[in-house]
Amino acid sequence: MASSTSLLFSVFTFFSFLFLASSSKDNTPATITIPLTSTFTNKPSTEPLLFLQHLAISSLSRAHQLKHGKASPLTQISLFPHSYGGHSIPLSFGTPPQKLSFLVDTGSQVVWAPCTTHYTCTNCSFSDPKKVPIFNPKLSSSYKILGCRNPKCSLGCPRCNGNSKNCSHACPQYGLQYGTGSASGFFLLENLNFPGKTIHKFLVGCTTSAAHEPTSDALAGFGRTMYSLPMQMGVKKFAYCLNSHDYDDTRNSSKLILDFSDGETRGLSYAPFLKNPPDYPFYYYLGVKDMKIGNKLLRIPGKYLTPGSDSRGGVMIDSGFAYGYMTLPVFKIVTNELKKQMFKYRRSLELETQTGVTPCYNFTGHKSIKIPDLIYQFRGGANMVVPGMNYFLLFPEASLGCFPVTTDSPTNNLEFTPGPSIILGNYQQVDHYVEFDLKNERLGFRQQTC
Repeated sequence: MASSTSLLFSVFTFFSFLFLASSSKDNTPATITIPLTSTFTNKPSTEPLLFLQHLAISSLSRAHQLKHGKASPLTQISLFPHSYGGHSIPLSFGTPPQKLSFLVDTGSQVVWAPCTTHYTCTNCSFSDPKKVPIFNPKLSSSYKILGCRNPKCSLGCPRCNGNSKNCSHACPQYGLQYGTGSASGFFLLENLNFPGKTIHKFLVGCTTSAAHEPTSDALAGFGRTMYSLPMQMGVKKFAYCLNSHDYDDTRNSSKLILDFSDGETRGLSYAPFLKNPPDYPFYYYLGVKDMKIGNKLLRIPGKYLTPGSDSRGGVMIDSGFAYGYMTLPVFKIVTNELKKQMFKYRRSLELETQTGVTPCYNFTGHKSIKIPDLIYQFRGGANMVVPGMNYFLLFPEASLGCFPVTTDSPTNNLEFTPGPSIILGNYQQVDHYVEFDLKNERLGFRQQTC
């Protein structure tokens, strides 16, 4: 039985998170823990409606990317939340080490950083690309440009003749698509440094140009690919616990844990990872049976909950997505039930028109509000309960609030769009300990104050 969550008005912004750990074969630590911070350096606007519009646009862009873009056993890293919806961790590359802030993204493939004083970023959310912190390989004695004959060069050697083993050309430049954004550059092999431990020949992208990026931070991919941070480091699981959005853009951080051990974490419920569809090999798809709003079972059709061989459908979890996404048929089922259970509050159609999200409410005259829980029911019997404060955005100054999960345009002619049908964003994961168990192909979670 799910209970409604009572909420006093408080401002919530959204964030995405990322964590990372590494070790070498010698004296391998069991875990690495890193501070995890929000990645917003400046809020897009202090005015609630403009801020919500910014978040809605960012979420739609992210959805487009994900759906259409193709010793001690622990290491702990600080994880910082930011008001634009992301989380960042500090990482150090090179000899001597150069420390940068990296956005944690479980929905992308590689680790990259701006790497030149001539770095350009077209139509990006930060003002001056010339002031972006960079990794400068010229200041490092340990970097090497990735050769096209290196097994890590998946782009091949079009400039080499036949099967020549002596070709000295560099691996071709990469081009990465992030929805409306992009990044391009070339690959390096470099040292990744942690206190008392160095990871040699780590594959890192040296980005020279980008477009439509939401932050000046570098990016650390944590997806299911051999070139992501956890896969390169050989960790068996990684975990994080995301702070309340009250701490966005502060120095308060949570931890990202990189775990090399086989031990099981106590007190977790588990949901299985599903086999990836062909077009999306690096996402984390979850085995979901159904969803509930409060006590009401929604009876979501199975085709939306399980990815098919045509790469349509399925539920993915993503640290780089703030509020989340639902394909239009699922969105209608969820919001229709939400409207029924919140019937006593006055809808704000004007706010919906201004922001492009729905439903929105005007809570004037209510000292507190009750928003029902959103519940994911997983295969195997586990339930993840998402309190109302984790999926509803409230603006107390204006007594307004909205359901900020994004969906497809009503004019979309496709009843069943390509890519995931549901994306569980980081906003819904606040105050949950979340563990990606890579060895056992499952997600572990429990509610706790982070």
